[in-house]
Amino acid sequence: MTCTATAIEGVLLIEPRVLEDERGFFLESYNVRSFLDATGLAPVFVQDNHSGSRRNVLRGLHYQVQVPQGKLVRVIAGAVYDVVVDLRAASPSFGRWIGAELSAANRRQLWVPPGCAHGFLALSEYAECLYKTTEYWSPVHERTLLWNDPALGIAWPLAGEPILSARDRAGTPLHAAEVFP
Repeated sequence: MTCTATAIEGVLLIEPRVLEDERGFFLESYNVRSFLDATGLAPVFVQDNHSGSRRNVLRGLHYQVQVPQGKLVRVIAGAVYDVVVDLRAASPSFGRWIGAELSAANRRQLWVPPGCAHGFLALSEYAECLYKTTEYWSPVHERTLLWNDPALGIAWPLAGEPILSARDRAGTPLHAAEVFP
């Protein structure tokens, strides 16, 4: 596995070692020893989530206060544009975002540390994401950062208007959002 740091401290782009031959491929999507060796981290995952989205569905930007989740995100069908926003007030990259294409073809994964908001846009006709979390989903602590907040300036590669849930459409702008110390 190779691990590449991004412009946001703690957000990592991970590329697993893939073994391919005439039969297809094999990869370890997660191995605690390999992850620790590559990242210096040993998160304890408590929940796996699986979502399917049509083209132009935008999910996010989600985060949890008081019980922040670390997430290890990957795509097993299609492609998404995955976005992370740093909401850690003490971080030098507070309020900044990074985006990366994750796809079944490139097999990349993204580590989203606790204290960041996360979301994605489905780029393919259909996309399936799997992500592990370090905390359980807690609806009472869940928050949504406004996906198109001008203060963030996220360059979503949209093809027309995004398909949003009511919750995501009504997200909170950064200046009014609950953030982390």
